Amino acid sequence: MPLTWKQRQSLGGREPDGLASWAEELNISRFLARILWHRGFSSPQDMDVFLSPGLRHLPPLKEWPDLIHCAELLAREIARGRKLAVWGDYDADGITATAILIHFFKKRGISAPAYIPERVEHGYGLNPEGLEDLKQKGVDLIVTVDCGIANIQEIERAGQLGLQVFVTDHHLPGKELPGARAIVDPCLGDCPYPQASGAAVAFLLAAALNRILPGEPVDIRNYLDLAALGSIADIVELNKTNRILVKNGLLCLGEARRPGIFALKEICKLPPTAPMGSGQVSFGLAPRINAAGRMGSAETALQLLLAPDLSTARPLAAKLEKHNQERRRVEKKIIEEASGQAETLSDHLGLVLYSPDWHKGIVGIAASRIVEQFNRPALLLTRDGEKLTGSGRSIAAFDLHQGLQECAQVLLKFGGHRMAAGLSLKEENLEELRRIFNRSVQDSFGDIPPQPTIEMDAGLSLGRVDLTLVQELDLLQPFGQGNPQPVFWSPALSVTKHRFFGQNHVSIEVRDDRAGVNMLGKAWRQAKSLGPAIKGKDIRLAFTPKLNRYNGLTSIDLQIRDWKEIG
Repeated sequence: MPLTWKQRQSLGGREPDGLASWAEELNISRFLARILWHRGFSSPQDMDVFLSPGLRHLPPLKEWPDLIHCAELLAREIARGRKLAVWGDYDADGITATAILIHFFKKRGISAPAYIPERVEHGYGLNPEGLEDLKQKGVDLIVTVDCGIANIQEIERAGQLGLQVFVTDHHLPGKELPGARAIVDPCLGDCPYPQASGAAVAFLLAAALNRILPGEPVDIRNYLDLAALGSIADIVELNKTNRILVKNGLLCLGEARRPGIFALKEICKLPPTAPMGSGQVSFGLAPRINAAGRMGSAETALQLLLAPDLSTARPLAAKLEKHNQERRRVEKKIIEEASGQAETLSDHLGLVLYSPDWHKGIVGIAASRIVEQFNRPALLLTRDGEKLTGSGRSIAAFDLHQGLQECAQVLLKFGGHRMAAGLSLKEENLEELRRIFNRSVQDSFGDIPPQPTIEMDAGLSLGRVDLTLVQELDLLQPFGQGNPQPVFWSPALSVTKHRFFGQNHVSIEVRDDRAGVNMLGKAWRQAKSLGPAIKGKDIRLAFTPKLNRYNGLTSIDLQIRDWKEIG
């Protein structure tokens, strides 16, 4: 689908006259200062915090609604000898959040077993069978991570069993809140950590408990790697406080002091102690953690993150790799079938796709690929016993959670946030869901869906692309939702070479005649649109310069985001 090119515009208007002095004060180039200005940083102080997001810039814990209150109540019950369990979720965010609290409680001398439901058998969130099982094992207190805010009936059942539930979650609540002993959720109240991940919420609860529990505190920074991994995996906005946690956590992931992280980097063919960027987490570590809950048991990934040594961690990492390879195979098949269905629904702005044979654990990631392909919100559903369950993904212009609220009358259950959600319904309501969801999207967009747009930071001659520039752009890491990779538009370039590589990728050599420079560019998954006929033609690129390290050599490639032929 063709992209509309658009220059990023600052909300602050014209560049300030003092921008050059700001750059000098911050010891950065004016070029980078201009990028920051157009990304909304309107003072050298704001730029400094963004470029050097130290933990000292985190808001005080007391500013989080009910965080200290929850920690105090929980600490009081633990002091009374109540037995504690941590109830997690089977995705990477939930698994890392569970690992944070299990490891923290163990370090503080508190025994706390973990319970993570099986995706296929139990589904998301609390379930009565698990609650009853924990009660029989003598558990008195349950702390949820990355779930619980929508489990009104289940938490009522927990109370009947004599269980106290402390909810920590980051998903949007419904009209009614569960009757938990305490609730910590950034969606409630005026929270200084907007859009925090489940792992980040668990990290902050541990930080609050660390100050309240008797005994020697632990170094809470030891859990930053897990908070960063969960946050990147869950695609939360990497700005403000999320950025602080993730940037510092990436440093810990680079050091890989945790045996499970070391083994996971090995299986991803990454140097175990080399620095890490958000892309390596998104496309390397996170999919393998997620594969455990999708294709096997999340317990495998949890045990990897809790592994005491490499001899324990390496076999677990190898098992995750097998799950991930199987996940790729199944995902490819689902995407092909879902794409075919979507083609037949070209008049629908909101896509509802269904097959009884699709794997329940893969429909969410497949929905993401369908959204990328068609630039429309999509729900992918499969059969789950006597009902249909599935996952939805959205585009930035449409609030998926709000859209599902408008479909609530035909749903059994739903939950999530603006960009992603899960849902279930009776099969006889499928066509009605398809009609209502499509109408909801149409009401939001009108009859014409928004065109996919690529925002670019500035024009850039290839003559200015060098190691110094690439290293300086790396100061903007970590990239992700809310802080995209910088993208530039090129002057006119001539294509001198073309070749295919991998299954669906293209490498081209381009020449900037004015600068007298030739460079290689790589276009991922663009083999169909960027064929050999492009050789010898003049084009403009939307690109990001990237370091390429191969066989001990370092070079600079152009990561091609889009291209337009000239003439």
